[in-house]
Amino acid sequence: MASYLEEYGQQEARRARWIRRVTLILLVVLAGSAVAYFTLRNYREKQRLEAFFTLLKHGDYPAAYTFWGCSVEQPCRDYSYQKFLEDWGPEGVYGKHLAQIDRGRMHSCPEGVIQILQAGNEEVWLWVDRGTLQLSYAPWPVCNPRIPASSLRGE
Repeated sequence: MASYLEEYGQQEARRARWIRRVTLILLVVLAGSAVAYFTLRNYREKQRLEAFFTLLKHGDYPAAYTFWGCSVEQPCRDYSYQKFLEDWGPEGVYGKHLAQIDRGRMHSCPEGVIQILQAGNEEVWLWVDRGTLQLSYAPWPVCNPRIPASSLRGE
């Protein structure tokens, strides 16, 4: 009878330890997954923007123009290579401020990413499409165009 009482409660204690360990492992995995998701969800789009700015810094404007889905040989209908150079070229509106462009604000949308750049006194909203990774100007400052931009800026 003594051996029966010696093992009394040990099985429940083992089960409780096992449940605690499994719960802790699941919590760590969930927390790690959440951190990885919020850290890496826009990774490809950020890399695309960095590659675009690197090409601009090196003066490879024809290659940078291809990030917009266009080429010098086949320019976009609404965004010609000449207009691209006026915007992003060495003397362009944004190109001359390229060294001090602030890339702090980014909005993640289901279809893409809106990167808000501060180029001198101007704000530039760039859109990176998730599917094609093509750049364009964002037609609105947030994912939902029904939200007025003034409410985002705190005006």
